[in-house]
Amino acid sequence: MLAGALIIESLRVGVVLDDLGVVVRRLSRAASAHVTPEQPAVWTLLEFDSDTADPDELAERLSRALDSPGWYANLDSDGQVYVVFPGTAFRYTRDDDARHEEALAYARSVGVPEEQCDWR
Repeated sequence: MLAGALIIESLRVGVVLDDLGVVVRRLSRAASAHVTPEQPAVWTLLEFDSDTADPDELAERLSRALDSPGWYANLDSDGQVYVVFPGTAFRYTRDDDARHEEALAYARSVGVPEEQCDWR
């Protein structure tokens, strides 16, 4: 099973994502205390699940849809962690500390605040 989260404001203007094969589990709005100057103070969080979506394909589609700087999406599927940035994605097993650190280093290099690097 695939589970993930996407901040709607992270999408590039004009992007359309359709036929993703996901089910919306939760939709919420919240103020974020740790935003960059480019990010709005209030975010819309879309949490989703899927029994049928291909996580590699979804990660690729999201990598083409995300805006920059400082945005990412994350997915989990069958023990695999996906951290998706504009133009690139990291995939690793939950216990792969080295790959996790690579994803964290990349996040920092593209302007993701430390407080937002909370995936595992």
